Amino acid sequence: MLVQLLTNTPDPVQVVAAAARLCYSDASITELLGQAPEQADRLLVKIIELGHFSVLEHASFTFGIEGISRSCSHQLVRHRIASFSQQSQRYVSHDQPFSVITPATINEQPELRARFDAHMQDTYGLYHDLLSAGVPAEDARFVLPNAAATKLVMTMNARELHHFFELRCCRRSQWEIQAMAREMLRLARQAAPQLFTRAGPGCLSAPCPEGTMTCGSIRDVREEYAKL
Repeated sequence: MLVQLLTNTPDPVQVVAAAARLCYSDASITELLGQAPEQADRLLVKIIELGHFSVLEHASFTFGIEGISRSCSHQLVRHRIASFSQQSQRYVSHDQPFSVITPATINEQPELRARFDAHMQDTYGLYHDLLSAGVPAEDARFVLPNAAATKLVMTMNARELHHFFELRCCRRSQWEIQAMAREMLRLARQAAPQLFTRAGPGCLSAPCPEGTMTCGSIRDVREEYAKL
């Protein structure tokens, strides 16, 4: 898996802080954008503590993601406030065997891994035969598995990213999207630490939202994300 932060709103901290000040000030936008960095930092701490997240929507972040499964990418449609551009299985056909993502739980069992690999090879054989017989790629793709690797570009605003990280960084999230979200958070913190220092799974600053389904490792989770 490869996750890259391709671009983000220039000076996202200043933009968000200016939007927050605008709600309570009659100063011009130019004046608000010119506030000292330390003032913006202090304001953002207060904004996030108070849950005034609407102003975070003015900063957006675009990620390039490669080497995830279709099983993983299908989960992203549940996040409505985002933009996605994904590699097409209609226009990008596979002359060579397609790349697959193998879960560790399968990889750790040699006999099952061998059967998994054979199944993927058989699937590609059928897919190749369908294309060779003149079946359009848009129809041949019906046999492609969830394990097939894909790539995409995804853009979210900072508010939605907080929500995304709260759900997908949780240890009860599916392992692949959890790993993707964790790397996205690491990159977002590098780009705008003031916006994302407190972002992460829902248990970082509150009781575990999973209730009886908790992983039971809240202390370990908090230590892990403090070091991210």
